[in-house]
Amino acid sequence: MDPCATEIAYGSDVFNEKAMREYLAKDTVEALLRTMNGRAPLDPSIANEVAHGLKQWAMARGATHFTHWFQPLTGSTAEKHDAFFEPTGVAETIARFSGKNLIMGEPDASSFPSGGLRRTFEARGYTAWDVTSPAFIKRHSNGATLCVPTVFCSYTGEVLDKKTPLLRSMQAMDRAVQKLMACFGVTGGQTMITLGAEQEYFLVDKRHWLARPDLVQCGRTLFGAPPARHQQLEDHYFGSIKPRVLAFMEDVERELWRLGIPAKTRHNEAAPAQFELAPMFEELNLAVDHNMLIMETLRNVAERHGLVCLLHEKPFAGVNGSGKHNNWSVAYDGKNLLEPGSNPQQNAIFLATLASVIRAVDLHADLLRASTATLANEYRLGALEAPPTVISIFLGDELMRVIERLEKGASAETGKTSKLRIGVDTLPPLPRDTTDRNRTSPFAFTGNKFEFRAPGSSQNCAGVCMVLNTIVAESMTVVADAIAKLPKARFHEGLQKIVQAILKDHRRVIFNGDGYSEAWREEAARRGLPNLSSAPEALATLIKPKNLELFAEQGVLLPTEMESRHDVFLDDYERKARIEGKVALDIARGIVEPAVTAELGTLARTLADAKAAGLTFGLESVRATAEGIGQGLDALHAGCARLDEALGTGAPADILRAMAALRTEVDALETKVDDARWPLPKYRDMLFVH
Repeated sequence: MDPCATEIAYGSDVFNEKAMREYLAKDTVEALLRTMNGRAPLDPSIANEVAHGLKQWAMARGATHFTHWFQPLTGSTAEKHDAFFEPTGVAETIARFSGKNLIMGEPDASSFPSGGLRRTFEARGYTAWDVTSPAFIKRHSNGATLCVPTVFCSYTGEVLDKKTPLLRSMQAMDRAVQKLMACFGVTGGQTMITLGAEQEYFLVDKRHWLARPDLVQCGRTLFGAPPARHQQLEDHYFGSIKPRVLAFMEDVERELWRLGIPAKTRHNEAAPAQFELAPMFEELNLAVDHNMLIMETLRNVAERHGLVCLLHEKPFAGVNGSGKHNNWSVAYDGKNLLEPGSNPQQNAIFLATLASVIRAVDLHADLLRASTATLANEYRLGALEAPPTVISIFLGDELMRVIERLEKGASAETGKTSKLRIGVDTLPPLPRDTTDRNRTSPFAFTGNKFEFRAPGSSQNCAGVCMVLNTIVAESMTVVADAIAKLPKARFHEGLQKIVQAILKDHRRVIFNGDGYSEAWREEAARRGLPNLSSAPEALATLIKPKNLELFAEQGVLLPTEMESRHDVFLDDYERKARIEGKVALDIARGIVEPAVTAELGTLARTLADAKAAGLTFGLESVRATAEGIGQGLDALHAGCARLDEALGTGAPADILRAMAALRTEVDALETKVDDARWPLPKYRDMLFVH
């Protein structure tokens, strides 16, 4: 693609500053930009002009409809399209889009999950324009739609989406950062939280997908014996991208660039048929919106290429699952607070920020784990480059050595007796990105940011980052309050004691070793770190009194809103487990069992015919094969009965255990039944895209 054409196309479907200046008056643009950049309240007097300019811009680009685009608790996005055109007489229409249409919508949306916040017959819900995220155009085969990013709440004001708490958590972080920076005499700046979300995904041929009811209905294979070769040779990772996949990736990037999404990196991931797309860092709210669009674009473009994009965390057993690594950082006045500095004050700010994060993760590891708790992610966590369910922090050896010296007040240079002190020249320049990364760590410091590796590939980043913002804001406020009490004459000495105390109290959460080892699980238990291995166990922490109080104090979620989320997420887990169980039973009984029975019948006839013909060779091998398949058929039948019984009780844990046992029997039969008779595409067919 011509680089110049790329430059022209980039952001062409976004109502950005360039578009604003073309379609709006100068004063209106300045007022709108103040709201977008400074978080000032929207001036209602400009709403009609903004709506008119937005309509003209969108219609000039082929849009016939508009929608309020929001993020309900389903984990995906939602939209209801309304035409710009309204009839004014016989065969006459006029294009309408008012400030009222722009600012607020009433999509009904009574069927979205609310966790008991409202009853089904109470239908009214409202969407409200999120001015901080620009409007954009979504294109489809026969036209285009103007999308206005919005929040979503109930008639009585309770939050029903994932964006509103995210925006509130960003405000909480801003308050905390402003307070911390004031302690160092730095004021008047603007807080910016950034996110770079690495998106992993699988591609399969649509023909195979259509032949797998489990992929169609559950997003993952419920059965499938491992092939002789998958990712053992490590030849797919960063390997040459096959032409069909590369053509798909190029189309994805072109669509993302038109939406102003800075797609930067593309490569093969570790497992066959697994790939990754990574954008450049953006402000958090925009990055979350963009990641939702990335997932939708991946799915839509794959369809056009005869492929299906699987965003499930574990579509194939025995190979790598797909995560969404959330690279999170915070800046003030354009300076990254997690960037080790080159002068004493910057180092002091960095260490205060780092101490705040360490304290937050240690005290609220349960909440971070809960933010990643889904049925799909439960299959992924704990192996094959997915971090364990024990939340810990990786700092790297070099930064760890600095922290240990700081704790002890020891000299940074061997043989010296001088003390290591914060805020004075005896503290050396801190290491930036000189340490190798730890792929088994859930929460790793990577030079100027933290990489939270536990979130799953299908998750909305909003929920994860909302929790992270909230817990760090609380800790940063505690640290700032302690620093603010220090006398000026002993500021640096007092600051050092504060940081030392935090590191001493919370260093149990720091671990630089192998997160997969049994030794670490035992050590983590000795340290008192929570190991919430199941999603229901993790989700239960959302409604602990201390956590309800935390989110209420930070102004992010009321207790009723937290309780509703717990109920929604737990219900989602239980319903998906039940769906998977039913699909597994249907496949086992309706697809696999008839094929195995037919195979057994063929072998029995072969054995009978051989005996009738007086053959003496081969009989034992045919008999042994038939007996093995017959035993497997009996085990399959019994496994189906156990799963049926578990579905009757409805307990998710029972269903999952019965499914796992049934899978063992089905996968064993797959290796014994005639390949031409086996009714499902095998892993060897699906994992290698041609």
